[in-house]
Amino acid sequence: MADASQTYDVVIIGGGPGGYNAAIRAGQLGLKAAVVEMRSTLGGTCLNVGCMPSKALLHASELYEAANTEFAGIGIEVKPKLNLPQMHKAKDDSVEALTKGIEFLFKKNKVDWLKGRGRIAGQGKVEVEAADGAKTTYETKNIIIATGSEPTPLPGVAFEDGKVIDSTGALFLPKVPKHLIVIGAGVIGLELGSVWRRLGAQVTVVEFLDKVGAGMDAEVATAFQRGLTKQGMTFRMGTKVTAARSVKDGVELTLEPAKGGEAEILKGDVVLVAIGRRPYTEGLGLETVGVTPDQRGFIANDHFKTSAPGVWVIGDVTYGPMLAHKAEEDAVAVVETIAGKAGHVDYDLVPSVIYTTPEVAWVGKTEEALKAAGVNYKKGKFPFAANSRAKINHEVEGFVKVLADAATDKVLGVHIYGPQAGELIGEACMTMAFGGASEDIARTCHPHPTRSEAVRQAAMGVEGWTMQA
Repeated sequence: MADASQTYDVVIIGGGPGGYNAAIRAGQLGLKAAVVEMRSTLGGTCLNVGCMPSKALLHASELYEAANTEFAGIGIEVKPKLNLPQMHKAKDDSVEALTKGIEFLFKKNKVDWLKGRGRIAGQGKVEVEAADGAKTTYETKNIIIATGSEPTPLPGVAFEDGKVIDSTGALFLPKVPKHLIVIGAGVIGLELGSVWRRLGAQVTVVEFLDKVGAGMDAEVATAFQRGLTKQGMTFRMGTKVTAARSVKDGVELTLEPAKGGEAEILKGDVVLVAIGRRPYTEGLGLETVGVTPDQRGFIANDHFKTSAPGVWVIGDVTYGPMLAHKAEEDAVAVVETIAGKAGHVDYDLVPSVIYTTPEVAWVGKTEEALKAAGVNYKKGKFPFAANSRAKINHEVEGFVKVLADAATDKVLGVHIYGPQAGELIGEACMTMAFGGASEDIARTCHPHPTRSEAVRQAAMGVEGWTMQA
């Protein structure tokens, strides 16, 4: 750890995707940078208890289900047996390798890791409290707040270890629940719900709204929910949870229709509360520089600047999509701004992905948004059932939808429900970043046979010349 007299160009509070990328970029640009992180490992929620471990379990559970349901049909005869402790170990090993990788990148870019809990202690000062309680104050020209977010609790439903859990708890369950109830049909609830369903749990999803995947195109949301239902998930839409009672062998939830009506009891042995995330600003010392979060806890920014000079904010703790890759874009932009360059993020081009099977990915505007804004658009749509690679791989559920301006053909939104959607959305982001037209995708040679051809065929469909369906 740097000694007490050390001063920095930039001190970043939080070592997640926003914080660690800001630090690396600062190092690359010759700024003297430090990251304050209170976990024993770097990487924040995303690497430690979020994106990465959940993907490890999604991948492992997909293979387990395939071995149970698909292998025999393609001539592989096995009888798989679940070894959950080993599955967790593989997940934890992967996470450890990733967090160590960030430590290596810090050394490579001459970034200091100040271990402990950080708080702003007035303009240009950050106090770090180590695990043993020792406090050290560092001076810095710039402070970047990158403290991220935490799971939002549900009023009336208290967390209880192993019974009423948040997303972190759902990554470490020691045994497969008989009946898992997921409160919230957003990204986290559907991904983790699908993991445990594949491993043998009965899964019921309770959602206050009438459609899944907040912010998703309505046509995609309908198909997506239908697909998950076919896989065995049960959905209780337009339903609110008003209370939870812990009983000997599980949890009893009180449910009511969102629009009002008769209450009922739903019982499960584990309840996952996944209703969203809220900014993490506890004990951050914001008052010492006169920064006050809004009613929901977010810190306002103007091109990443807070109301206090030399104090900047990025990622989940400020506005915009609460996604790791959005925080990374913020990170690069804020550091480049501090270094006197032109930092910018186009929030309309931040893609969203749900890593279920099949995946869902989208970027840009939904049909509903275009209709509401009175934009005249054309639509091209192509089913994976007509894509040769998807057919060969028995991954035929879903479709690609391309939305383009009716007059200029500029791509306004791309929505994919199907295999590898998260990988396929990248070409849509790139096309839109260059202000490209649907014809640009339609007239670009794609390799055959690949799932990416479905994106091209959907783009062809905007002008009505889809050839494979």
